[in-house]
Amino acid sequence: MYDVYGLGNALVDTEYRIDEDFLAQHAIAKGHMTLVEEDRMEMLIEALSELEPERMSGGSAANSIIAAQGFGAATYYSCKVADDATGHHFLADLNTAGVHTNPNAAAASGKSGRCLILVTEDAERSMSTFLGVSNQLSAGEIDEAALAEARYFYVEGYLSSSPESLAAAAACRQLAESQGVETAVSLSDPSMVEHFRDDLETLLGNGVNHLFCNEEEALAWARTDRLDVAINELKDIARYCNITLGSRGSLTVIDGRQKAAPGYPATAVDTNGAGDIYAGACLYGWSTGMDHQQAASFGNYAAATLVQQYGARLKTMQQYQDVLKAFRAL
Repeated sequence: MYDVYGLGNALVDTEYRIDEDFLAQHAIAKGHMTLVEEDRMEMLIEALSELEPERMSGGSAANSIIAAQGFGAATYYSCKVADDATGHHFLADLNTAGVHTNPNAAAASGKSGRCLILVTEDAERSMSTFLGVSNQLSAGEIDEAALAEARYFYVEGYLSSSPESLAAAAACRQLAESQGVETAVSLSDPSMVEHFRDDLETLLGNGVNHLFCNEEEALAWARTDRLDVAINELKDIARYCNITLGSRGSLTVIDGRQKAAPGYPATAVDTNGAGDIYAGACLYGWSTGMDHQQAASFGNYAAATLVQQYGARLKTMQQYQDVLKAFRAL
């Protein structure tokens, strides 16, 4: 039995620290994720060739699942990569972390997905993503038996950008609902809300148990600049909402009633992955009996720890245990 069954893109992140001028020079939307073709990706990497990058397996839902696994949950992740060095690197990372995955994850041909992450001095991250064969994630990569045995099904909103992966996500949600598995969705990025709203609505169906989003995504969803208005809309699509507020912590919204979970002091150098580790911490917390306020506080603590280093994940699995131990000692 699994605590969390995840579905999402399989990407290898390449992260650079840059200045604001680079974003302007290359017309990169600051703070957002932009889907790009491979030639655009290669051009940007060539422009960064004099800088030293950090490389790590990523993808939003994958980061959350690895975090949940690191904290102590039993996890499964369905994904799709190519039979290439990038794909092998990604699957080896999952295996090392102890995450189970579908045995047919490596496709016979094509190229694995990559994400270029640019971090400015204010710690904001701007992403350019080439999905590669991850764009072809389909029902064929779903392990129905493993999903039916899970306590939570977690999926990233990024899958709404591809008809095939959207169909797989919707099918997983429907199967989870039929098996009594609690469903959790992340809106992922303001660009998903702005450009793929109809597809996100398909992914959400008639509503899910849990919804993760940040403040900007919540406001974009409700087309408002008032968070109270956004919360009123979000309560119609999820019984439980977790809205992250950066350094201010997060809000838990249960049946429309909100409660603040204060943030923890941190000197942020890189906000990439903060929402991912927050979701992973909450999923772990719920699976071990934490109430929603406790889980949100743990998510805030984990995110505050992560943003003080570069990279979308903690460097080792032991670090996740160290974060959990430190939180419990508070």
